Amino acid sequence: MKLLTGLAIAIALVAPLQAQTPTPVPGGPEDQAKLELNQAARAYRLGNFVEAQVHSERALLLDPQSRTALYFVARTIHAQFKPGDSTTDNLAKAREAIIAYQRILERVPGDDESYKAVAYLYTALKEDELFREWVLQRAGEVSIANDKRAEAFVVLASKDWDCAFKITELPANKSVTVDGKKSSVISYRMPKDRAEFEQAKECANRGMEMANMALTLTPENEIAWSYKRNLFLELAKLAEMSGDMQRKRELKQQYEEALETTTKLSKHSQSIP
Repeated sequence: MKLLTGLAIAIALVAPLQAQTPTPVPGGPEDQAKLELNQAARAYRLGNFVEAQVHSERALLLDPQSRTALYFVARTIHAQFKPGDSTTDNLAKAREAIIAYQRILERVPGDDESYKAVAYLYTALKEDELFREWVLQRAGEVSIANDKRAEAFVVLASKDWDCAFKITELPANKSVTVDGKKSSVISYRMPKDRAEFEQAKECANRGMEMANMALTLTPENEIAWSYKRNLFLELAKLAEMSGDMQRKRELKQQYEEALETTTKLSKHSQSIP
């Protein structure tokens, strides 16, 4: 079963800018700011992102209270970032965009676009710790709706599940045999490098905590239950690696119970028009 990942880690670039007002007659600072925004939108549509940024920043200087100008600045900087390009200038542009989005969030707490854009940029920069801190901050923000907070906890659970899974499923850490009924039997063994086991254990336990936090906020969250289910499976593998077969059986039972819950939630969601 292909797992859903909640909030997708690879978030797409934000939508192109569009002129939001007709070109006004030049007058006071606000009218001049609108002119600059229209020019920024025009430059953006033509792919002239540097020019679009210049016009956006001029608009913000003319009208510091303009939320539209704040968004234009962030988007035009973001558009200049090229994923996969590790040059110093390109990485600096990503960090510049992060700062611009954070300025939006200072004025508009909980803004989805800005939050997701920063998460995407931290991922693109491979700043794993900063990404985790950013998403955890979102998850702990009590002023945000429970479903949005739960979504953030699910993202963290997905990261932790992936961390554990990549270790337990290494060829060196498992073996496959065929029993008398010609069925494949998979068994797991302690990694040669004990640090691998400890890392997988830490990830699996932390992921379970994140999934449970999501379920505290949204008890019928199918995606959170999916990760909880698979984290039980990771913990069962780790119990087998450590030789605790009783613990493995308990965890497999919890896995089956979580699977049953996930299946019920899935059927229920499919029955809703």
